[in-house]
Amino acid sequence: METILLNEGNDKLKAAFYNLGCKVNQYETEAIRKIFLTSGYEIVDELNAADVIVVNTCAVTSLSEQKSRQIIRRLIRANQSAIMCVMGCYAQNSPQKISEIDGVDVIIGTADRMKIIEFVEEARKNREEKILHVDDVKKISVFEELPHTPQRTRAFLKIEDGCNNFCAYCIIPYLRGRVRSRSLENIRAECLQLAGNGYREIVLTGIHIGAYGQDFKNKITLVDAVKMVLETANPYRLRLGSIESAEMSDELIELMKSDERICNHVHLPLQSGSDEILKAMRRPYTTKNFAALISKLVKEIPDISIGTDLIVGFPNETDKNFEETIEFIKAQPFSKIHVFPFSAREGTLAATMPNQISAQVKKIRANQALEISASKEKNFAEKLIGKTVEIIAETEENNFIDGLTKNYVRVYLPTNSEIKSGDVGKVKIEKIFRNGVLGNAI
Repeated sequence: METILLNEGNDKLKAAFYNLGCKVNQYETEAIRKIFLTSGYEIVDELNAADVIVVNTCAVTSLSEQKSRQIIRRLIRANQSAIMCVMGCYAQNSPQKISEIDGVDVIIGTADRMKIIEFVEEARKNREEKILHVDDVKKISVFEELPHTPQRTRAFLKIEDGCNNFCAYCIIPYLRGRVRSRSLENIRAECLQLAGNGYREIVLTGIHIGAYGQDFKNKITLVDAVKMVLETANPYRLRLGSIESAEMSDELIELMKSDERICNHVHLPLQSGSDEILKAMRRPYTTKNFAALISKLVKEIPDISIGTDLIVGFPNETDKNFEETIEFIKAQPFSKIHVFPFSAREGTLAATMPNQISAQVKKIRANQALEISASKEKNFAEKLIGKTVEIIAETEENNFIDGLTKNYVRVYLPTNSEIKSGDVGKVKIEKIFRNGVLGNAI
């Protein structure tokens, strides 16, 4: 698309952004920000000072959609004169509902984001009619390249979009389409840019990165993408996004063992510790498979941290099924568990299943699982007390600077230390603090 320049001798128009949802959304928001910047806009943080506001929405649960609606309405009230552009998964799922919100001007789904300036300019000329542009994602077969400049110390690198799994509870394949992998050539090009800009940590992200390469004919896999990033960007650290346990190949594990740049941290979605519920969810593994993989990872990779996702209150989940889940997660060396009460998503198989669980029962079960998560997270962090760890410093706020260890523990230290944002530094850990640990630079 031809770049539209707007500042022809006049003051620049101002654009502001609000991101909801996952790391993929964060990457895409950063890319849209770059499109506006290239088109002559000034990027501002103050939403009430913007001429255009872009909200990138989430729809993974009904609560995510509710939050998206609330944010859209709040931002419209805060700045009624701005062009309101709503994009992302909620826009893809419910464009008509969003169009009913007074003050929304532009609605874009999860594709064709490169045309956003064109749509915004149309809206600026005529705000009487809403511009609705939501493609049928089932017909999209090619990865959408977006210009990207990361906004943080860690750089997210999107290598894939879409998902082919169609788990019984999940709406994402209907909002993102099928797997579309980014070419190794284009991954290489962005890696060269990241290397030139000095990013110390790169995080590979996508909707289903373990499926990377499945849509190619030349048998390329996630391992090839990882090797390309390591060779081209040569990051101080490379962190992998969420990976399905069934796609955690021996080759990938061996690469994690042999290359110190790859972080000793993985996120493996479990969803249930009951084989009966896993089957109903259409998950491609058993608890035995999952436990065997975790055992191998702990044995092969020193001090590895393993995070997971858990859905409680899936239809037909009995007390016995839930107790099986509780016993299973207790037995596994998870460092963190993200717990989600089941959310019925219209259009998915699980939404029409009988024996839906009440909100009260789901809340009780979620709280029980969260208690276990908090205990495991604290226990994992406590192992660092008295040890010296290495962090890449990120944000500085309220007299503390923080950063992550390789195995994903957040470390805080006083801002009067010699370590500044972007630095690699060694920290001696003293105690548990906030959502991580506190230490002093050495």
